[in-house]
This record gives sequence, structure tokens and C-alpha cells, in this order.
Amino acid sequence: MDSSKKVLFPDQILSSRRNILTRFGLGIAASFLLLTLLSFTSSSFNVPFVSPLLQGLKSSNLNTSSSVKQVNEKPEVVNLTDKVPDVKVPSFDAEHRSGTTVDAGSKNTTLSEEGKVSNFDSGQRSGEVVKNSSLPEEGKVSVADDKNTLEVNATTSVGNSSSLASDLGGRFVPANTSKDNGSVVEDRSRGSYEDCDIYDGSWVRADDETMPYYPSGSCPYIDRDFNCHANGRPDDAYAKWRWQPNGCDIPRLNGTDFLDKLRGKKLVFVGDSINRNMWESLVCILRHSLKDKKRVYEISGRREFKKKGFYAFRFEDYNCTVDFVGSPFFVRESSFKDVNGTTLDTLRLDMMDKTTSMYRDADILIFNTGHWWTHDKTKLGENYYQEGNVVYPRLKVLEAYKRALITWAKWVDKNIDRSQTHVVFRGYSVTHFRGGPWNSGGQCHKETEPIFNTRYLAKYPSKMKALEYILRDTMKTPVIYMNISRLTDFRKDGHPSIYRMVYRTEKEKREAVSHQDCSHWCLPGVPDTWNQLLYVSLLKAGLASKW
Repeated sequence: MDSSKKVLFPDQILSSRRNILTRFGLGIAASFLLLTLLSFTSSSFNVPFVSPLLQGLKSSNLNTSSSVKQVNEKPEVVNLTDKVPDVKVPSFDAEHRSGTTVDAGSKNTTLSEEGKVSNFDSGQRSGEVVKNSSLPEEGKVSVADDKNTLEVNATTSVGNSSSLASDLGGRFVPANTSKDNGSVVEDRSRGSYEDCDIYDGSWVRADDETMPYYPSGSCPYIDRDFNCHANGRPDDAYAKWRWQPNGCDIPRLNGTDFLDKLRGKKLVFVGDSINRNMWESLVCILRHSLKDKKRVYEISGRREFKKKGFYAFRFEDYNCTVDFVGSPFFVRESSFKDVNGTTLDTLRLDMMDKTTSMYRDADILIFNTGHWWTHDKTKLGENYYQEGNVVYPRLKVLEAYKRALITWAKWVDKNIDRSQTHVVFRGYSVTHFRGGPWNSGGQCHKETEPIFNTRYLAKYPSKMKALEYILRDTMKTPVIYMNISRLTDFRKDGHPSIYRMVYRTEKEKREAVSHQDCSHWCLPGVPDTWNQLLYVSLLKAGLASKW
């Protein structure tokens, strides 16, 4: 056969194939380019068949590697050669959020996305992130807005833009609701709690058979300060509200099921007295589920738990303990002599406190820190915060808080076995002082119902935005973030107020009005719901069979 014909025939075929392949390749490239562009647009852009893909692309970005070096400590001191990163947390402004203008008179607008919590279990946890936040990379918290407290003037408005994470806790009104002067009228279509934001919802009346989890006066392990019923509070409606997520129903905390999953394990609450509030609540719930309550006891025989230290309740029939470790800052309270020989009390932002040995072997750890950062010495920050041999003449409380959390995060990454221990961080519990701070006349007396109008809620705490950023961007360890700040903000009725003790005279009772407790919570009460959400959060995280 003529060689020229052999070449000619394939060339003709290949030429047409090239045209076909070129057009096909261009089509593929154009489609890929379109999808790429769509993935960078606002998440409020909802195309039915494209949205799931975009959500999948977004969720795949959660498991990013940590940009923070491991701590080289002896054993608890952060290496000061590691530069503390400047944690940038966005200041969400009510009038300008991702290019969206929000009417200042109507902040209860909607976010469209439902946030999802990644599942993880004991067999596959490394690198997986479980948390309810996804913060933008840029932006800073306005320290001026903080006003030295956690609960006041740190702005997170509820805007229409869903390019910010819907799980931040600043979202109240779901897309399928109507609003009337800030009040929420809900039209819920129920989904699975596994796929909904269980921290986004409202409080509804519970029937007497379901709430509270344990009757008032039935648990002997409630600190007197939290036992509002025993201290003479005349109303009991504060114990008869249940939390209803907007997108789903959640199971009640099943005490015997919880204990069965804790069999042979150690659960530890670490933090301040608000975590002690939650710890006592869980002990009472679990104890009430058992027939033989004598098989539950604090191992040292103590029934008062206000002093800092270590307390452990043993559930004998389940060979497990539910413990509390007082560590209000996580980092170490210390002292320092200045050039004049004067001894200064300090807080070592680069060093964990000495309690870590009490909980590093736990199977479940529930951390919190917040309220002690509002006290006079910490919020003033003068000659108080220390790193190495340096005591700062003045350091803003928000910056100190971030540095302490980074020290904690590095310690967790270095010392906690992710295949054995599940780490939880409970967010800040909002206070309700009216007319002044906690130590100068602030009140919440005679509050008998939750807040129903979202316009009266406090602004979202800036320190919780800093926490969320650190959990997402500086930690290797997966953390279950219980974002209860907004949830508790509704409950102005749930505090002990003047009912912290029994007053012997009317004069004592009148004097108590100027020293009210609007930070802690009555038991039974709001912390029982936190423990229900802890239970559900653990179920959501895929730990049901592996606690």
C-alpha cells in the first residue's frame, strides 16, 4: 500500500477527532471554571443541584493543618521562643457585614445555611474537627467594644449574609420563620438532630412530667448557692422550660444510657464555678436515674465544693467517675518581685496551672473559662499578666485571654491522646446584671420568665469569637464546641439572684438585694439543658458506642 495514503487516511480521521476533542475539552474546562467561580461566591447563592457540592467543598476546608508550633515545655511552660500568634478575629458590625446592610431597627434577620458538626469516633479522630464555628480569615475584634466584660458590646448581629458561619451563635431566626417586632413565630420542619444546629432555637414550656430532670430538693449534692428552692425562691417556673432547636427535635438526656456509655471511664469538668454549676447538675441527673442512690458518692465524702481543688463522684455500679477540677483561668496564678522588692500577684499566660495532672488521663474533658476574666484585676490588666520574666505594665484583657487560650490549646495538642480522650469546650454563659456590675448593685431579682424578644439580647461576646478562631485555626485536636452563649442569654429568670442563702431576718434579705448572683444558675435549671446538649453533642459526634 502507498505510504502516502497510509498517512493521509489517519490524518483525516485524527483531524476531525482533534476538533471533537478540542470542543469537548473546552466544554469540560468551561464547566470546571464555572464551578470554581461558584465555589467562591456567597454561600447565600442557592442553586438546588449546586449547593450540596459547594457545601461539601466548604466542609472539606475545615480540616486544615495547624499553623502553631508544638510547645516544647517543661512540663507545662510554653516555650517563649514560640511567638504568640496575633489572633485575628472579625468584628462583626451590625451595619456592614460581608457587604450586606442590616437595618439597625431589625437585627433579627436570617442566615440560610445549617451548620454541620463533623462526626468522629475513637477509631478515626486524628485531624477531624468538631466545632460550631467557621470564622473568616481576616478581621480583628474591636477591643474598645469589649468594655472589659465578656457579655457586653462585642457585636455579632444576625445578618442575611450566610457567607459567615451559621453556627457562630449569633443566629436566632431560621429562614422559615416570620418576625413581629423581634418576636419569633416559628414554622419548623423537623429534621434529624444529626444535621441541625442544636444551639439555634428557643425556650418553650415543658410539661411537668418531663422537666425538671430531678425534683427540687431531691439532690443532696447541690451547693447552697445554687439551691434556689431551699433558699426560699417562691416560684419554680425557671425549672420548667426546655430548649427547642429550630430545625429538629433532640432526645432527652437518658441518665442510665449516659452512665452505660461512661462505664469504666472518667469524665472531668475543668474550669470555673459555672462549670461546677454544670457538673453538679450532671451528677444530680445521673444519680436520679438510679434506684440505689447510695451507690453514688463523692470519693472524699465532701458535700461542699466551693473551694478550688479536685472533686470526684463515683458511680459504683458503673465503675466510672464524674469529676470537677477548679481551674478558672487554665493558666497559672503566680507572683513576681518587682525592682523595688514588692511582691506582685500575676497570671502566667505562658504556663498551665498545676491541676493538669488531675485530668490529663480523662476519657471526656469539658473545659470552660470566662467569668474570672471580668474581675477587676484581670480586666484592668496592670502589672498582672506575666510571660517568662516579663510582667506587662498594662495588657488588654482580650489579648491576655487569647494568649492564655493559645497556651491551653498547645497543652491539649501535646498532652491529650486524641484516640482516647474527647475534648469539649463549653462557651461563655451570659450574665444578666441590671443596673450595675456583679459587685456594685447589679440585679436580676424578680425575673420569672425568659427573654422572648431577641432585640433585648446582649451582643455576642468578643472573647467567644477569639475562642472559636483558636479552636478552628490553631488546634490539631478535634474539639466539640458547645456554643451556649445565645441560648443562655434568653434565660434572665434562671439565676439565684437573692436566693443564694436562707436569710434569718428581713434586714438581711433587704441587704441581699445589693449583692445578687446573676451569673450562676439555679439547680434544677438551665445547666440541666447544657448537659442534655452535651449528651446530644456527643451523639452527634459519633461517640454513641465509643464513649
